[in-house]
Amino acid sequence: MSLACITSMKLNLSVVNGCFTIHRFSSDAEFPMEILQEPFYSISRTEDELSIVCESSLILKTENYETGWSCIKVLGPLDFSLTGILADISKVLANKKISIFALSTFDTDYILVKKEQLKNAKQALQNAEYKFKN
Repeated sequence: MSLACITSMKLNLSVVNGCFTIHRFSSDAEFPMEILQEPFYSISRTEDELSIVCESSLILKTENYETGWSCIKVLGPLDFSLTGILADISKVLANKKISIFALSTFDTDYILVKKEQLKNAKQALQNAEYKFKN
């Protein structure tokens, strides 16, 4: 399927409840075990860093962090053969000068936007024919 084909079949989105924080730890840091009790979290480790996204209500001792993010979920599951989904969403938001932090899982994609930009992000995506479900 081509990018044009995927972007012409706009997907359903939803807003994940909560306010989120993106944490950065050193690459050799142990990840905090209390994260495993959270309903939503993402952990990524590279040779350069350990990044954790979780609800802001969980306070982690971290080198660097940024709080105040809202999370938009692409309702899936999505087939791996689909292309251009994240590219199209990020393009719509970039055109409105809305910064994102993207996460992907086996089933779907999540797009974090600053909480104060959530209303503008939803409007921009709705104008681009994406639909929000509760």
